[in-house]
Amino acid sequence: MVPMPEQSPPFATHDVTNQPPPLAPYDASADAALLEGLRREGAGWAEEDVRLLGLRAGGAEAQEWGELANRHEPELRTHDRYGNRVDEVEFHPSWHHLMRTAVAEGLAGTPWAEDRPGAHVARTAGGLVWGHTEAGHGCPTSMTYAAVPALRAQPDLAKVYEPLLTSREYEPGLRVPTEKRGLLAGMGMTEKQGGSDVRTNTTVATPTDEPGVYTLRGHKWFTSAPMCDVFLVLAQAPGGLSCFLVPRVLPDGTRNTFRIQRLKDKLGNRSNASSEPEFDRTVAWLVGPEGRGVKTIIEMVNCTRLDCVMSSATLMRKTLVEAGHHARHRSAFGARLLDQPLMRNVLADLALESEAATTLTLRLAGAADRAVRGDAGERAFRRIATAVGKYWVTKRGPAFTAEALECLGGNGYVEDSGMPRHYREAPLLSIWEGSGNVNALDVLRALGREPESAESFFGELALARGADARLDATVTSLKRELAEADQVSARRVVERMALALQASLLVRHAPPAVADAFCATRLGGDWGHSFGTLPSGTDLSAILDRALPV
Repeated sequence: MVPMPEQSPPFATHDVTNQPPPLAPYDASADAALLEGLRREGAGWAEEDVRLLGLRAGGAEAQEWGELANRHEPELRTHDRYGNRVDEVEFHPSWHHLMRTAVAEGLAGTPWAEDRPGAHVARTAGGLVWGHTEAGHGCPTSMTYAAVPALRAQPDLAKVYEPLLTSREYEPGLRVPTEKRGLLAGMGMTEKQGGSDVRTNTTVATPTDEPGVYTLRGHKWFTSAPMCDVFLVLAQAPGGLSCFLVPRVLPDGTRNTFRIQRLKDKLGNRSNASSEPEFDRTVAWLVGPEGRGVKTIIEMVNCTRLDCVMSSATLMRKTLVEAGHHARHRSAFGARLLDQPLMRNVLADLALESEAATTLTLRLAGAADRAVRGDAGERAFRRIATAVGKYWVTKRGPAFTAEALECLGGNGYVEDSGMPRHYREAPLLSIWEGSGNVNALDVLRALGREPESAESFFGELALARGADARLDATVTSLKRELAEADQVSARRVVERMALALQASLLVRHAPPAVADAFCATRLGGDWGHSFGTLPSGTDLSAILDRALPV
């Protein structure tokens, strides 16, 4: 008689072991570098709000919003059921939940309406934690923030729109702007034939009989967040390239001509709609003098470049937290990953990069805040350091995110982990608001045309003089390299500037273990060509205990 096999419990082969529990809920603000920088840069008064937002960002509900907003991508509706042109983009409700929270927390234009010192720093810190949800909705909040200083070039328009752009009310839907409780702003600069070379734009602005009012005709190549209420765009007026305000809905309630030809099928940032609109007798209001369009809109670019640095630093921190969580709960070869020396080296190296990015982001936000309040030295520093930071921090993002993903092994390569979404997002920050070459050359131009920028930059580095011999040697050689810099060497020189600036900040403000490891590797050359190559003797525990608190 053949013995019968023992009955197994249902689905016994599907027992799940040695897998980490869900990360959410977690505290996205549990970052020593973030909180210390918030206090140091003059916004300690906002710490409680930032901590509360961090808890909300790391909560299961907000994390699900981020996932759903990217799974259910925006959809373009060019016409209504009757054949009327509507040019609207529909979003999943999760997108609106994310946007409503971001605007209510002051992450759009609100700081411009607050007199309290540190308001811009508080906003940046809020972005560093709320960005743990997802990155796409940061685009319209960033552009709204950046539109305010540019719009001030035309005081009569600023008087009407600024109170609405700085509101904490999120009110989606296309209606007469002045009848809404809050507005969002976008921008349209690039065209298909020129990209970053905006002076080759072919969109034409024709004056009307009404002073300051024009009609536009042309085709923009990248205009994100097309459901914003107003846009700052560049067009060729009789006096040269000029900046214009274009509302989606005109004061009489009719739709302005804003024909969305298609939405871009992008690598990442898929929750956010990026469009190609056509203007045809589109009504627009001049912002600033004719022929000064680049100078007018550069105020917007300075702000959005800061947000590129912020978003890249946020992505680094988010993926580091994910990697650390996995390593803390996953075992292999008889030990937890977090206890294995080589994995500790990788995570500590990533932690150094993340802390340097976060610390620099908050220093740039502090400079922006003080520049707004009339500090000429900080204005000069902001001008050069934001371009330097934009170049370097965003360049580090893709390599960082790839390494963090690898910490999860095959699990990290699966969409369910969320890491592929972060990885696809990473390259955008280097491309948006000028690619690496554009930013590197911008630094060289600023150094040549604005001597006060170089003085302020080296003045900042001098604050750490004598604290680390490797940093001192770097600053000395950097001065010589800048004197000989040209286009061929631009990237190399700007990279050195960024590393020197980050090292200076860490030497002054970070624990000795962090500063020493950063200077030894990034400046002293005691490092390999990938993350996880910190030298023997590095205090890995001190770095990890700071970066990945239990």
